[in-house]
Amino acid sequence: MKVGLDVGSTTIKCVVLDDQNQIIYKSYERHLSQITQKISELLTKIRDKVLHGADAQITISGSAGMGVAETCDLPFMQEVYATRVAIGRLIPDADVIIELGGEDAKILFLSGGMEVRMNGTCAGGTGAFIDQMATLLDISPNEMDQLAEQYEKIYTIASRCGVFAKSDIQPLLNQGARKSDISASIFAAVANQTIAGLAQGRKIAGNVVYLGGPLTFLPQLRQAFDTALHVKGICPENSLYFVALGAAFSSDTAVDIDIALKNVASYGTKAAFLSIDPLFNNQEEFDAFQKRHESCRAKRGDLNTYKGPAYLGVDAGSTTVKTVLMGPGGEVLDSTYQSNSGNPVPIIREYLLGLYKAHPDIQIRSSAVTGYGEELLKNAFGIDFGIVETVAHFTAAKHFLPDVDFVIDIGGQDMKCFKIRNGAVDNIFLNEACSSGCGSFLQTFANTLGYGIEEFARLGLFARHPVDLGSRCTVFMNSSVKQAQKDGATMEDISAGLSVSVVKNAIYKVIRASSASELGKNIVVQGGTFLNNAVLRVFEKELGVNVVRPDISGLMGAYGAALYAAKKAGGSSTLLPLSELEHFKHEVKVTSCGLCNNNCRLTINIFGGNRRFIGGNRCEKPVTKRSGQSEQNMYAYKLQALRSYQPKPGPRGKIGLPMGLNLYELLPFWYTFFTQLGFEVVTSPLSSRELYIKGQASIPSDTVCFPAKLMHGHVDALIEQGIQNIFYPCMSYNFDEKLGDNHYNCPVVAYYPEVIAANTSELNGLHFIHDYVGIHRKRDFPVKMHAILEQYFDGIPLAEVKQAAKAAYGAYDAFMEQIRQKGNEMIEEARKQNKPIIVLSGRPYHLDPEINHGIDKLITSLGAAVISEDVISPNVKKFRVGVLNQWTYHSRLYAAAEYVGTQKDMNLVQLVSFGCGVDAITTDEVRSILEKHEKIYTQIKIDEITNLGAVKIRLRSLFAALEG
Repeated sequence: MKVGLDVGSTTIKCVVLDDQNQIIYKSYERHLSQITQKISELLTKIRDKVLHGADAQITISGSAGMGVAETCDLPFMQEVYATRVAIGRLIPDADVIIELGGEDAKILFLSGGMEVRMNGTCAGGTGAFIDQMATLLDISPNEMDQLAEQYEKIYTIASRCGVFAKSDIQPLLNQGARKSDISASIFAAVANQTIAGLAQGRKIAGNVVYLGGPLTFLPQLRQAFDTALHVKGICPENSLYFVALGAAFSSDTAVDIDIALKNVASYGTKAAFLSIDPLFNNQEEFDAFQKRHESCRAKRGDLNTYKGPAYLGVDAGSTTVKTVLMGPGGEVLDSTYQSNSGNPVPIIREYLLGLYKAHPDIQIRSSAVTGYGEELLKNAFGIDFGIVETVAHFTAAKHFLPDVDFVIDIGGQDMKCFKIRNGAVDNIFLNEACSSGCGSFLQTFANTLGYGIEEFARLGLFARHPVDLGSRCTVFMNSSVKQAQKDGATMEDISAGLSVSVVKNAIYKVIRASSASELGKNIVVQGGTFLNNAVLRVFEKELGVNVVRPDISGLMGAYGAALYAAKKAGGSSTLLPLSELEHFKHEVKVTSCGLCNNNCRLTINIFGGNRRFIGGNRCEKPVTKRSGQSEQNMYAYKLQALRSYQPKPGPRGKIGLPMGLNLYELLPFWYTFFTQLGFEVVTSPLSSRELYIKGQASIPSDTVCFPAKLMHGHVDALIEQGIQNIFYPCMSYNFDEKLGDNHYNCPVVAYYPEVIAANTSELNGLHFIHDYVGIHRKRDFPVKMHAILEQYFDGIPLAEVKQAAKAAYGAYDAFMEQIRQKGNEMIEEARKQNKPIIVLSGRPYHLDPEINHGIDKLITSLGAAVISEDVISPNVKKFRVGVLNQWTYHSRLYAAAEYVGTQKDMNLVQLVSFGCGVDAITTDEVRSILEKHEKIYTQIKIDEITNLGAVKIRLRSLFAALEG
């Protein structure tokens, strides 16, 4: 008989074949990290109940099986090859295999040359990711699948990382979105992430086979893949066992099971793991540590005997809801800390009802709310004030340490750190790229290993050999933990090691501190995660400083909100009274706005029939029926100006321009050039999520910036319109604006047409004109363009090209002058109205609403004017910066930063694209330029997975600092 074992990241699968290669036994179960124990149990069962003493040929496969196989002298087969063997025998006509496991995702291309694509640095979109999302929704994965079948709307949800997915989902829950719609959206996100992240330009077509647990157990997930791929894939019988089957089919080495069992039993003694120093060497060290931190305590009052005015603070966080009821002297009368269960509204209603009924002599004079659910709760219950999280946490920290200069708050899924300068929040650090290192990181591991979080945290305090796990993706960390367990690490060692990982992630990935002095001398730590003494101890040891941790660390947001409410209290509170709370009703409706091309999916929360809160809107139109657009918004003006270039019929036919990257700014040039030559110039539509998804199959790199990824969709959109001639030139150089050492386009902007040409098969048979062009050489350009056009079109004389070029240069100069003139008018008008002026600096393609996510409108809604960097950059002559200043767009940015420093009413917000290799250098230089002028600097990273919650925190914190 032949035995195949597939030891995966979360499960262990087994098949036993007879001499006719028929399955006579199979099993599938989660190993809960007890890998060697489960292998021993399984081999014992097979020996006693299946083989009955007969010989067997055994092969092990799977991501977690290699170490066991090598150490225990058992045959091993790589899992991809095992899958290929099984498919070759059972489904020989398969073209593509898509397999999702617990932590890994694979696409195997079988026809046209075998190729394998696997996830590398992130486990987003795998089975463990789906489990995390189900936990967030407080349902099982199977319930999620059943709900997804009833969906009506698909929301945009990121699946690259748990932190982004949670940051997308939590506001939807707080806004009242249905779990059925969110469930279907999660599956759609997983499908799109797998395709975009792994296909990388290779088309998925033909006979598609789905394998692995998630795709086997979740029919709606398979449906999401079918929809995204426009195919009807198959999930074959025994789809869970194909790796095990491939291993069994290939087994040819007889194994003595008794010897194998003996080797497996001794496996843990044959290896070692990397360890670090203990957190505490003895009980005396711990006692001194605990005594020091117990001294920082908030004042307490007795709720049962207190009568008089009180102030309520609410922190509606990502995973929890916290409340603090405070007396006039800052004393805590009452507090709660509980899970939000996906909807904070009923939780706060029950709390207020209980408070009113049990303590009728307490009068709430003022209230404030902060956190993810701020707007929802403020509208639901008439809470007096809504404040940004950074202000709430800073207010609370300042209460305990008046001269605080650095605050770090680690919550359930997010991490906020901010520096204080001159009594205002000066710089903010947020976990915008990874969720490892947050409270849910430890919570997930504690639950996985069968412990409550408090008990799990205590285990690590006196561990003798804490495991060195590094700081990695939350899901991949599972593998490190399992390996450490196999190598003999105790649960105490693992608990301590995970606490170290939390801190290292915060310091080196989020704060990116090079020394303790960078953070300051007076540090306050807060958030529920810092109630974990192990995390706090590691933080102090890593930085070599003693910090302040208030005893209400987990309540600091709510306590800061209560302090803020007390400070801002007026005559009476607008908080709902008992009579209205008793008849309080919450109804949720979902619709699409339809008032503009964005078609925002709106979640309408109706409270008591006459109050409502609308979520999901990018502007004020759904609320006011007006545009809500400020007259001082250069982004909106430029976009409108570009959209005025409409096609004009021409005798030479149509030519298409994909509207992205540098073509955004150069549209006036190329539109005029080709229109003058007699072409009808057709541009691709504004970017949308749908356009991006249509083009994602041809994207060859998951790490290139989002604006570049969108170009695939824009080219596809032109092809769908039947455009036979598409013009998208390679351009090493931009116009020389005399601001830098050179005037290059960045490599992606310059040469991305080559990527499009190499990966878009639909261009076959069309004219895709992507030759190298130099518009910076005004005298040479007409001759070069004439030579290019001769390759594709007949009868275009050089004289016509020269005339068209002259008109094109004139049109570009006129457009840029129009922009600068209008921008100066906006600045003048803003100053008349005493508005702060925000220079929203980025690249020309950041005008694209799908890229900027409406950040310009968000800023203007806060009462400021928005100007782009190209309006003010000509006001500065070339000056020296600390880097080789060779990129046109960055030269503008440096010049804009220098100019902003000379203007009292201007501040700068920099938009940064993920995947842009020069952004880090640019950011450092811009920061140094602005700090030289003592200006507040805010950076916003934008991508298809932009964390809009983090964007709002940054912008509202900026305005709070300006007001301060």
